[in-house]
Amino acid sequence: MTVMVSDTSLEVLFQPLTLGAIASPNRIMMAPLTRGRSGVDRIPNDLMAEYYAQRASAGLIISEATQISEQGAGWNQSPGIHTPEQVAGWRKVTEAVHQKGGRIVLQLWHVGRVSHPDFQPEGEIPVSSSAVCPQGEIHTPNGKKPYVTPRALTLDEIPQVIGDYVTATRNAREAGFDGVEIHGANGYIIDQFLRDGVNQRTDAYGGSIENRVRFLQEVTEAVVGEWSSDRVGVRLSPYNPYNDMKDSNPIATFTHAAKVLNAFELAYLHVMESLPGYHLFGLEGVEPAHPYLRQAFDGVVILNGGYDASSGALAIDNNEADAIAYGVPFIANPDLVERYRRGAPLNEADRGTFYTHTPEGYTDYPALAV
Repeated sequence: MTVMVSDTSLEVLFQPLTLGAIASPNRIMMAPLTRGRSGVDRIPNDLMAEYYAQRASAGLIISEATQISEQGAGWNQSPGIHTPEQVAGWRKVTEAVHQKGGRIVLQLWHVGRVSHPDFQPEGEIPVSSSAVCPQGEIHTPNGKKPYVTPRALTLDEIPQVIGDYVTATRNAREAGFDGVEIHGANGYIIDQFLRDGVNQRTDAYGGSIENRVRFLQEVTEAVVGEWSSDRVGVRLSPYNPYNDMKDSNPIATFTHAAKVLNAFELAYLHVMESLPGYHLFGLEGVEPAHPYLRQAFDGVVILNGGYDASSGALAIDNNEADAIAYGVPFIANPDLVERYRRGAPLNEADRGTFYTHTPEGYTDYPALAV
């Protein structure tokens, strides 16, 4: 059913919003979306610049997850931000978005244990908070293979990984981004420290909730110190079981994380949690965590997880969030903001081309006629 913009409940989507130093003209954000178009060299290219520029009307574009180091890689043809060539490639993207009047931040990514020696320098074993092997298989450059058991980062190595976040932040600034988002969600390395389904450490980074949040806290402190707090956001996903993740008490763990993040006066907190009734994660009967995070966090909150125009506007009206991040709708509708504004039908996304490596299903979705 098409919801017309004459319905005043949608008007809140088109109100401006300040996210730290970033002035957003609307509250329809583009969620980070891995698309695998950077090539085997992981250098952002002209095709990616076209793709992001097409979507510049979003209130804020959050880039696809971008590896902060070779160690952080774990997805075929995903981009990096750790070489001069990658920085130059991303500069093409940010310039294209800015020329269209858009705003874009880079999502900082280290996959941790959900990598494979085929991705790693010298074929090394991936690292994590603990030596806990994820279930399932991974698509490596050499085909589909079972995950391997990672090795736990030593106390001496943790500052080195944090340093990679700092370098990536510096590179993102050089590449012309408006800010960065720290990827603390979806079972990647920060999440592997946060959730006790993986974190089995007995040192200062494991055990209690306070200790498990420490790595996120130190990464955030370092990233904010490199740029500024009003250019930094954080993404969390309390319930997402992706990458074989779980926690014994998600509400307690992530509410504490949100409170700790208050000290940094961030641009925003981005929470990925299934819209009630949507069952994004196949979970039913669990108490949502995002209302607790909303109450605990003092700044702007962005929600993501199955929202459409109507449910997104309702969440903002109900003060559950300040903005909504849309993923799949932005894949198929480069002009999603205008479609919501007009109440126009949406293009249907072709899931078969989500992770392919050509323009098909990437830059060829039609926009509305002017």
